[in-house]
Amino acid sequence: MRHVIIGAGLAGAKAAQTLRDEGFDGDITLIGAEPELPYERPPLSKGLLLGATPRDQVYVHQPDWYAESSVEIRTATTVVDIDRTAHRITTDAGDVLPYDKLLLATGSSPRRLAVPGADLDGVLYLRTLADSDRVSGALRDGVHVVIVGAGWIGLEIAAAARTRGAHVTVVETASLPLLGVLGPDLAQVFADLHRDHGVSFRFGAQLSRFDGDTAVRTVSLADGIDLPADVVIVGVGARPNDDLAVRAGLDVGNGVVVDSQHRTSDPDIFAAGDVACAFHPTFRRHIRTEHWANALDGGPEAARAMLGLPVPPDRLPFFFTDQYDLGAEYAGFAAPGDADRLVFRGDRAGREFVAFWTRDGRVLAGMNVNVWDVSDDIQRLIRTRKPVGLGMLADDEVPLSEV
Repeated sequence: MRHVIIGAGLAGAKAAQTLRDEGFDGDITLIGAEPELPYERPPLSKGLLLGATPRDQVYVHQPDWYAESSVEIRTATTVVDIDRTAHRITTDAGDVLPYDKLLLATGSSPRRLAVPGADLDGVLYLRTLADSDRVSGALRDGVHVVIVGAGWIGLEIAAAARTRGAHVTVVETASLPLLGVLGPDLAQVFADLHRDHGVSFRFGAQLSRFDGDTAVRTVSLADGIDLPADVVIVGVGARPNDDLAVRAGLDVGNGVVVDSQHRTSDPDIFAAGDVACAFHPTFRRHIRTEHWANALDGGPEAARAMLGLPVPPDRLPFFFTDQYDLGAEYAGFAAPGDADRLVFRGDRAGREFVAFWTRDGRVLAGMNVNVWDVSDDIQRLIRTRKPVGLGMLADDEVPLSEV
């Protein structure tokens, strides 16, 4: 019996490990498009850019783990076709591999800009380890860095660039960073944080073009403003790598559609990580998240499902961010318009607080900012789906464990 995993990132590598840990003794083939062994992505915009994380610490497993665990790994290899009827895949090298169960863990890719000059040298994206090396090499003391997009990646890069002495301008179409994700009150906290550290923002801005001979030198905005730029880093979102699934005729919608057990519309094909749009029983909808914990937990869950083992139904979306001296964790899910109240507990001005997105008194999501050891309580409140007293929720004199 052979199980094949397409996508050699965190989700794929953890899935392979779980198959072995759960006693699967058949063949495992792990296929990745990058030349690197599987690695974790959070350090790419955090520790690696700051020089705080050694490069050899980003890998999921030690190099000899794959041979020792009898996991065949093929790097720098792209799967170009899935034949669902014959249960086989074809790679870009023309190799044909049979499978009994197949896992799609193909991740996501940065959305690319389509403006004049976007192909100039110095216009960078951050998704891969090679991307992080290029960005890190560009972040030098005194250089002018323009970051396009004030999402999580953009803000983490801005923090690293300022810490390393670069001049940083963030260009964003919205009126605040993370506005669609956090709403205006909490988004203002992050705007103030970065301004306090010397970041300049251009909100409500539209790009016109990038200028330079062979390398970018200027970012021109539609309002006529020209920004000096030794390097431009683009972070305007990502799209799921679901092209292979589309060609295979699987159900696709904002990623590969799967049930709560990571099963696709084909009972022998599963999906996990950034590419999967999974049904979540707690929120009673399909959700696609692009966060580290989703890959860390989703890969093993899919592996267990491939073996016919039960998968916990109530794992919540979770992510974390580090920017300067601010650390935050977010658990749950609240899309724009889901919440009718944002409740704060703690010192928002001092950036030590917990924020709760609620609807009809039920907690949908929570973010703890420089407040620790409360994530379990936040997740408990979300899972119960029961209304809570908003006054108690906001009162930091009442232990969160008693709410």
